[in-house]
Amino acid sequence: MASLSRDQLLDLLERVGHQEDSEIDLADTALLLAALDQPDTDLAPYRRHLDKLVADVRAEATTDTGKAATHVDARLNVLRTVLYDTHGYAGDKESFDNPKNANLVQVIDRKKGLPVALGILCLHAAEGAGWDMAGLNFPSHFLLRLEAPPERAILDPFDRCADLDAVAIRARLKDMLGEGAEFQPSYFEPVTKRAILLRLQNNIKLRALHTDDTDKALAVLNAMALVAPHAQALFAERAMLFAHRGELTTAIRTLAGFLEREQAALQPPEDDFADLKALLRNLRSSLN
Repeated sequence: MASLSRDQLLDLLERVGHQEDSEIDLADTALLLAALDQPDTDLAPYRRHLDKLVADVRAEATTDTGKAATHVDARLNVLRTVLYDTHGYAGDKESFDNPKNANLVQVIDRKKGLPVALGILCLHAAEGAGWDMAGLNFPSHFLLRLEAPPERAILDPFDRCADLDAVAIRARLKDMLGEGAEFQPSYFEPVTKRAILLRLQNNIKLRALHTDDTDKALAVLNAMALVAPHAQALFAERAMLFAHRGELTTAIRTLAGFLEREQAALQPPEDDFADLKALLRNLRSSLN
């Protein structure tokens, strides 16, 4: 199968942007984003690999007696066996900041990745098996929740889906945010597939900004905006980055276009864009 052209990839990502969150194929969309960053990639073998992960989890979850794994511990053992033992995935602790760790194509090639990239693979396999798994809004380090009522577990996909108790979760929180950090209820809320994709891409964007590669950062932001066309923060960030590059006209056009489109879609119109409007006024005053 031939690789998809850039225009084809952009078109597919734009379609994702119009889908309901429940309709999004999380792992496949991550592959599209990866291919956009890695031209001439044939996604067919990577899609077959995703199918293989699901097939292996389903097979491993079925016992000799024909009964599927129903308890959290049993399902957790299946995930560990298939993803981390059989297929060899691991968190990249040696080169954590390597951008390859957030590109799902390269994660599959290297069998290493960031927590969110490995989490996407876990979520894909669990969804294919019909299990209840969600990504959590935990800051800085992506965690998963696996449920099989009345049981549930909080898992770290970067560490072989380690089952974290309150002490371990608190330790991770303090490692990420400092000794003064405390639990917030929002940290354990499930996040949407769209939010997970943005979190994945945000890692690449931040590394590009760290090296002052604004072309790369803008390319990533543009792709993120296709997937999440109603995300105010993305369009504000794009406008600010254009302004930082001295491209004020483009910054103004980016923000004004977003506001016009979003306000026109609201029935009846609502004024919930105060921050964006203030930013737009500031950009226009800078142009004069």
